[in-house]
Amino acid sequence: MRNTPSIVTTCALWLAALPFMAPAAAQQPRDAAGAPSATMTLPGLQLPAPSPPFAGTIMPNAVDSTPAWPPQIMPPASAPNVLLILTDDVGFGAPSTFGGVIPTPTLDQVAASGLRYTSFHTTALCSPTRSALLTGRNHHQLGFGTISELSTGYPGYNSIMPRETATIAAILRQNGYSTAWFGKDHNVPPWEASAVGPFTNWPVGQGFDYFYGFIGGDTSQWQPGNLFRNTTPIHPYNGKPGWNLTTAMADEAIDHIRQHTEIAPSRPWFIHYAPGGTHAPHHPTKEWVDKIEQMHLFDDGWEKLRERIFDNQKRLGVIPGNAALPAWPADMLKRWADLTPVEKKLFVRQANIYAAYLAHTDHEIGRVIAEVQRLGQLDKTLIIYISGDNGSSAEGSVNGTPNEVMYFNGIALDAEKQMPWYDAWGTDQTYNHMAVGWTWAFGTPYRWTKQVASHFGGTRNGMAISWPAKIKDRGGIRTQFHHVIDIAPTILEVTGIPQPNMVDGIAQRPMDGASLAYTFPAEAKTLPSNHKTQYFEILGNRALYHDGWIASTTPPVAPWASVAAPRPADVMNDFAWELYNLADDPTQIRDLAKAQPAKLRALQEMFIMEGARNQVFPLNNSITAMVAPRPGPAAGRKQFVYTGPSCCTQANAAPSILNRSFRISAEVTIPDGGANGVLVTQGGRFSGWGFYLKDGKPTFTMNLFNVERPKWQAADALKPGRHTVVFDFTLQQQGEVPFGHGGTGVMSIDGAEAARLTLPQTTPFTLAWDETFDVGSDTGTSVDDKDYQVPFAFSGKIEKITIDLGDGPVSEASMTAWVKAISGRDVERPAPGVAPAATTKSKAK
Repeated sequence: MRNTPSIVTTCALWLAALPFMAPAAAQQPRDAAGAPSATMTLPGLQLPAPSPPFAGTIMPNAVDSTPAWPPQIMPPASAPNVLLILTDDVGFGAPSTFGGVIPTPTLDQVAASGLRYTSFHTTALCSPTRSALLTGRNHHQLGFGTISELSTGYPGYNSIMPRETATIAAILRQNGYSTAWFGKDHNVPPWEASAVGPFTNWPVGQGFDYFYGFIGGDTSQWQPGNLFRNTTPIHPYNGKPGWNLTTAMADEAIDHIRQHTEIAPSRPWFIHYAPGGTHAPHHPTKEWVDKIEQMHLFDDGWEKLRERIFDNQKRLGVIPGNAALPAWPADMLKRWADLTPVEKKLFVRQANIYAAYLAHTDHEIGRVIAEVQRLGQLDKTLIIYISGDNGSSAEGSVNGTPNEVMYFNGIALDAEKQMPWYDAWGTDQTYNHMAVGWTWAFGTPYRWTKQVASHFGGTRNGMAISWPAKIKDRGGIRTQFHHVIDIAPTILEVTGIPQPNMVDGIAQRPMDGASLAYTFPAEAKTLPSNHKTQYFEILGNRALYHDGWIASTTPPVAPWASVAAPRPADVMNDFAWELYNLADDPTQIRDLAKAQPAKLRALQEMFIMEGARNQVFPLNNSITAMVAPRPGPAAGRKQFVYTGPSCCTQANAAPSILNRSFRISAEVTIPDGGANGVLVTQGGRFSGWGFYLKDGKPTFTMNLFNVERPKWQAADALKPGRHTVVFDFTLQQQGEVPFGHGGTGVMSIDGAEAARLTLPQTTPFTLAWDETFDVGSDTGTSVDDKDYQVPFAFSGKIEKITIDLGDGPVSEASMTAWVKAISGRDVERPAPGVAPAATTKSKAK
């Protein structure tokens, strides 16, 4: 008989030879090895980590073996919960915490129980700041040199976050944290924003276990058409008058925290809480509007408001003692005394609604924090509350607007024309924004606004951090220069988790930010900043900060100017530069460019080096990129076919009828008794189009910004049976401007013409972005409330809907030629807007 190894020996040798059984040297098991309660802290440099070795023994018989469970992965025992709060479009001087007159008691309380940061910076736009916040990298490194809607095919601007830049959520989750995101996600490539994804760049693909929020730049707080739970579109407002997302989102977060604490109290959580407030539309509840209006905060106008805020800031110590209040920009914005009575009345209303929205948003954040406290979690929770992802927004234009979609289409209404919406301001009947005078005041004491990366009015935002167990300098103020890229490194340091070298098999780029945890102790108040150098760039406006100095370009075009406003042709060389010594001049008033040209030149050269390193080039200052061709399911397609209901496809993944001829053919079967409902639609109350049956009659409505609704409607209802209803639109291009031309639409039924109408102009740049492309019903809001209310599902049968797109004038080449044509000179372009009282009706045949 041969001498063979025993079964026991063979098993032992086999187990020892398995490579994945090799022990992880830096792993730190806690509790009894192999016990069901055993946990383990990872070394964290490679994620996911190799499986740990089996801690028991295996013999041929179970009675002779010892079971052992693999330990659960948990962060270090001292790791806190993390609540990362980011509000939207809030100027430095808006909240009471930083001298503003708008009550923000929750932010006040976080600051009072922790630290107030007065030299914290963002990028000047939404998507760029949010990508940098969640990764610790500069925004051009992440493909977010601008917002996703303006993405172009360059590495720094394509809105595709590289796999080499894992989010803080991905790192924390693989180290044992529970992760969730509530609110705004403005970092999904726009062509992936549909119910079929792909979802790699959605929160659930970037390290978040759970997502409840909206995809895109903003949304209605009353009827958010772009709201999702994880990756499923939801419409919880249907049938619930008065439902409001600001409140509903807090309810969702509160329930999530409570359930997590009840089920897994020993597992820390990371929550990113990003409400829509106070980005337009400003949609507070009536309760908050009434509270603010009773305070009469804005009756004296914007110049007096600035002075009051400035005095508050000096008293609170949130600006340096030598800070000066810049002069009112009277060359660009009217003084309050020069306004008409109608303008004053409207503008006060706008400011009250905005303030109510900020106060409402802060209140709901307070409810979330109160739940953390009720559950006994406050002491071990790091709360980071960033007041705004950029400066206050100027996208309402000089007079404000009842419909923000107008601004992005180059349309502005004066105060008189806005008065029909006065009482409805802030309700679901407006998609409202305030006048720029308030925007400028809410940025006190700094100059400029959102979109302007060169000046602190666009990039300086208040921040408060509390962590009761560790931060003892309650109510302290920190003045060190810091930037949004510093947040992710800070979270890693306080949780004791290293930045990984490898995530999912991909080597990671080092984070660009520097942790600000060194500022937590009381003795750190006077320490110099560890963030020495930072570049800024958005839409060609740029700056370079280095060790107390900043070189800033002069904005050649105000952010509230039309999309067709003349801009410098040579972005690199045609922008003027300014120079400031921030120690002596913290509000950027005294330009030293001529006095110290060598210093300016050194910072300019540093910007070029930082720009090259961070994928900032090529510079582009055009915002007409919103109509640029992009990848995705709609790219290059001329025909789209639908054979049943579908919903919730955002614009870049759907067929676009803008600036081109098109044909929509609907083959339908009408049951006995007739049919009504939506065949296909895109957009809603504030801009869009819809093809539907009303009273059985085929109807096509084009909603031009909620001020005019040209309509094609057949004279008779469709009879039972199968029919083909066609809407043909032929664009009639005129002039050198390739956007918003008019044309002739013809509706036909079974080959016979039923309605014809010619329009002088159409929508040039964008439809309502929070509303989607839907087939068979409508989500969000209707294109005409007088015709139907959502969902208005089609009660017949859709056999097939075919959309054929013609060649439009807006090719990439024609757009580039037009941008070059307007650069540096005035172009008189036809305004696509129409008077509010205008009405157009077709003649039915």
